Amino acid sequence: MTNPFDDESGRFVALVNDEGQYSLWPSHIDVPGGWRTAGPEGSRQECLDAIEGAWTDMRPAGLVRAMRADAG
Repeated sequence: MTNPFDDESGRFVALVNDEGQYSLWPSHIDVPGGWRTAGPEGSRQECLDAIEGAWTDMRPAGLVRAMRADAG
């Protein structure tokens, strides 16, 4: 059995959680709790490109807020 995350011919979506972290997700699998879709369904590469373009700061949102609070 092939891992659905590695299927180059599969359909995917980009997911994002409340911490602003992104994930590639096979479109035929239910979105897990705490995550939501962050764009349209597409090829694996299209979704990876969308994630790369959107996820420019790898720090969790909670850490960014805490760092700003400490600096202010």
